[in-house]
Amino acid sequence: MSVNDRGTIKWTSLMMPEHVEILKEIHEQQEWKEKPFISEFQKEEINLALQLALKDDLTIELEYFKNHDYHKVKGKLLSVDVLNQYVKIDGDYLPLDSLTGAWLD
Repeated sequence: MSVNDRGTIKWTSLMMPEHVEILKEIHEQQEWKEKPFISEFQKEEINLALQLALKDDLTIELEYFKNHDYHKVKGKLLSVDVLNQYVKIDGDYLPLDSLTGAWLD
């Protein structure tokens, strides 16, 4: 006797669409990452890289934390606004407190 088990496919037809959406959201939330703690030393390294990139017009790669995940952007640094706490890089505005890393090319 051969059993043709279709796994979760056979159960999803019995579920309401709202339940399927909730299960997808729960699955996505389990993969969320937490925002890392940035030490003072790391903040100084990021600050130095930002200053050098702005002064010498160098290409910089910035890593930032947004929407429970890490993202990277690479380009020319246009401005650093310390008063409003943001960085402008190639038309994108990034909050300074979301930066987790900065590397010069």
